[in-house]
Amino acid sequence: MARYDLSDAEWMLVEPLLPKPGQGKPRVDDRRVV
Repeated sequence: MARYDLSDAEWMLVEPLLPKPGQGKPRVDDRRVV
């Protein structure tokens, strides 16, 4: 395991703090922005 890899126990502590996928507004079509 590399120095920057997390163990399963460490990951269990960090995972709840990360944002859930799919939150927020969906992206606007880039063609409309340009």
